[in-house]
Amino acid sequence: MTHYTSLATFLLGALALSLPSGYSLGALMLVLASPILLIRPRPLELTREDQAILLVLGLYFAVTALSAWLDGQGSRGLDKPSRFLLAIPALLLLIAYPPRPSWLWHGLAIGGMATGGLAIWQKLIEGTSRAGGFTQIIQYGNISLLLGMLCLAGLGWAWAQPHRRAWLVWLGLGAAGGLLASLLSGSRGGWLVAPLMLLVLYWAEGRRLPRRLQLGLVLAVLIAGAISYTLPELGVQQRVHTATDNIANYLSGENRDTSVGLRFQMWGAAGELFQQRPLFGWGEHGYREAMAEMAMRGEIAPRVAEFHHAHNEWIDAAAKRGIVGVVALLCLYLVPLVAFARRLHAPSPERRALAAAGSLLPIAYLGFGATQAFLEHNSGVMIYAFWLAVLWAMFRQTTATTAKDTTT
Repeated sequence: MTHYTSLATFLLGALALSLPSGYSLGALMLVLASPILLIRPRPLELTREDQAILLVLGLYFAVTALSAWLDGQGSRGLDKPSRFLLAIPALLLLIAYPPRPSWLWHGLAIGGMATGGLAIWQKLIEGTSRAGGFTQIIQYGNISLLLGMLCLAGLGWAWAQPHRRAWLVWLGLGAAGGLLASLLSGSRGGWLVAPLMLLVLYWAEGRRLPRRLQLGLVLAVLIAGAISYTLPELGVQQRVHTATDNIANYLSGENRDTSVGLRFQMWGAAGELFQQRPLFGWGEHGYREAMAEMAMRGEIAPRVAEFHHAHNEWIDAAAKRGIVGVVALLCLYLVPLVAFARRLHAPSPERRALAAAGSLLPIAYLGFGATQAFLEHNSGVMIYAFWLAVLWAMFRQTTATTAKDTTT
């Protein structure tokens, strides 16, 4: 069964963005196989942290499902929340049969290279203005960035392997592919959280390096950033200039209906809705109806009412699900983050790599959520719920193995 969960984990990364809904195949395999725990039970010995992560997955499902029911959405309202519920048996299966680490890192490396190749094809060969893969363009760019960063997290593990040169090159190519796809997508929101993600990687591995090598890596990052900004083919400079122009036009009142200006209007309007119903919010249908009414009264631009979310995870959750929804979202991100981040100093390279990868996942979503309601999209829901399950199950296995080795 370990080979099966290893294959599912591999596909979760390798096909994440290179096929339409590619992020779903590995997750589906885990869900379909989870009933085996009823047929052939295994002692799981769940820790308090296991229970806490299972609890936040269930809590987020319960809150979003309750909101959908109160809003009269019917079964359609359970579509995205159900992914968090399904991740629970998947996590239990992964705890019982932890995947092999090499399959995880292989999958992430291939996934990074695949999305990088796809972005190059779409941007430079097909001539699209922004690479978008097979999903929503902001989701594509940000998940590509996450893929690249997860590959970087694996470099510490790779260094400890017998064939470390091959692994370092392999994961390095995956990281380059993911980061390049993010740049070619022009998804600016993800770039804002990239420095914090690099700081996590530094805390896990970088501070262990000789000072001269640390300075060299910082210089390399700065040079790479400067090159990315100056190369017109990447479109980074244009996207940055567009954002600054949008902000200036909004503040001056010259044009409030630009891409950034519309976001500001969404945030302000959603904030007003939250103040009117702070406990449970308006729900999905109520949110759309209230936005439409505000547009009819001329309080916001008509285009703002066309969007189904506020382009900010926190403001969107507050407007639709109130304080209850914000607390559930906060728990969903912070409980796993604390569990992983407190192990970034672990003595084992394998544990540090998984702790770094596990920390990057919620940190990335916290950052992505500043400019996009990431969990309003199927790709965002699937990636977070099932990658959290995989990374935690694999990390806790290293903890169990270390404890076993210590007592023998």
